[in-house]
Amino acid sequence: MKHLNKVLVTLLMFAGLSSQAQDSNNKWAISFGANAVDGGRVSAASKIEDQFSQYFDAKAYWSIIPSVSALSVSRYVGDNFSFGVTGSVNKINKIVGERLTIPGDYPVVNPGDLMYYGVDGVIKYSFMNALKSKVLDPSAHIGGGYTFLGDASAGTVNGGLGLTLWFTEQVGLSLTSTYKHSFDDTRTPNVDVATHMQHFAGLTFKFGASDKDGDGIYDKDDTCPEVAGLKEFNGCPDTDGDGIEDSKDSCPNEAGLAEFQGCPDTDQDGVADKDDACVDVFGLKSLNGCPDADGDGVTDKSDKCPDVKGPKENAGCPWPDRDGDGVYDKDDKCPDVKGTVANKGCPEVSDEVMKKLNDYAKTILFDSGKSSFKQQTYPVLEAITAILKEYPNSNFSLEGHTDSDGKDAANQTLSENRAGAVKDYLIEKGIASSRLSSKGFGETMPIDSNKTKAGKANNRRTEVKLVK
Repeated sequence: MKHLNKVLVTLLMFAGLSSQAQDSNNKWAISFGANAVDGGRVSAASKIEDQFSQYFDAKAYWSIIPSVSALSVSRYVGDNFSFGVTGSVNKINKIVGERLTIPGDYPVVNPGDLMYYGVDGVIKYSFMNALKSKVLDPSAHIGGGYTFLGDASAGTVNGGLGLTLWFTEQVGLSLTSTYKHSFDDTRTPNVDVATHMQHFAGLTFKFGASDKDGDGIYDKDDTCPEVAGLKEFNGCPDTDGDGIEDSKDSCPNEAGLAEFQGCPDTDQDGVADKDDACVDVFGLKSLNGCPDADGDGVTDKSDKCPDVKGPKENAGCPWPDRDGDGVYDKDDKCPDVKGTVANKGCPEVSDEVMKKLNDYAKTILFDSGKSSFKQQTYPVLEAITAILKEYPNSNFSLEGHTDSDGKDAANQTLSENRAGAVKDYLIEKGIASSRLSSKGFGETMPIDSNKTKAGKANNRRTEVKLVK
């Protein structure tokens, strides 16, 4: 008996170290404790009310030894069912003998402290889930076994009820009563085994489940079995404690908001910090969370003129227009001269200006038969130069004409040379050569009669044309 107690203590330690919780996870259970054998009154009584009227009269009918005397091992098989084997030992010193003729008289005798051994298979059904309780675990069981009583032995068919009170998820106090029906005809000790009741009381431990990360959630139910986590996330962690599990948290180490997949929004501008170029300043979503005080689409930190609207291409500053003609300097071909939008910021040459140029051109005088200028012509040329400089974006053609005196070829050459001389003078005075062209027409385009001196004078002329 002492050796049996040592074995049971060892099993108790093992169960305490490895036990977890819940039958669906911890499929194995071990129970140990004491048992009491009712001395057969349940089968001796002739009436049902007598069979159970003194059910709890332990002093009169129960045989108990002061030691650990029962051990049960079971395995959960699913749907609230478990299957197990129970072994028990006892010493019978109270037994009800053969029925007497006197109704209600069931004499109890000591059969000589007979040793009692029982080995029973048990199929148990738990009602714990039906009750939706985590403490009360009522059950019913059936099974069969073999009982040894002194020199007698017999097979039995068993059935009974039980109740386990769970102190924790893995440790409980179990109470069980089992009716063991024997098919022996007599109640003679050492000869037959009478039908009887056996009661058990002891501790039950469940074990067998794995929880590798130690978070209290079994591996089979743990979505993150390698990392300690929370029950509400099926065992997965929430490192920053923002209520969003790490696997769905774009910022697992910073507490944030669900609308930003767990990321914070420090300045509360609706842009998550991880996407916010200006984390500490309220800004616009369209500018990645940065402010734009003047509303020109350029963030204040990049805007060189944060209080004045301006294009992004000019760092948020308005384009300058030095001459105030409505054409920005960057597009103004004449940024220092007021012009028109149609002429890209340059002034347009009017008919009046062209008339003035040609009035001057008519007074250009050349030495006879040459392309050199007479002295009184230079002020005229300077006046023409000044006008052309007012229109730096305009191009002009200088055209030479002669009267009909002399040969045609000579007159053609002379007209070309004289137009070229005017062009060369203007270039020398600062007019870009790309703006000027020259051409001679000889005597082919007279504007007056070549038969009079005055008419010939009019035909010898230089004209200025605007090239569009």
